[in-house]
Amino acid sequence: MAGRNETPRRVVVNREGPILVEGPVEVVGDDGTTTRSDRFVVAICTCRRSRAYPWCDTSHRRRKPAESRPDDDGRQPEENEEEPRP
Repeated sequence: MAGRNETPRRVVVNREGPILVEGPVEVVGDDGTTTRSDRFVVAICTCRRSRAYPWCDTSHRRRKPAESRPDDDGRQPEENEEEPRP
């Protein structure tokens, strides 16, 4: 464990994205595997969609919004299509 005289690691929690942690970092998965990164900041996936899990690969950006409007037909707009305005 870290000594008491060390500066604490900074952890930034984003509601819509990954958890950012000052590195280096070791992540122990629920299956007991340990993954290490020596980068100065790492992004840890919280949506579990990342192909590089536990590291974030920005897959959360393609996630459907949590809430939809009552008049919404549930369809996501195409890349070049504008969303209809209420």
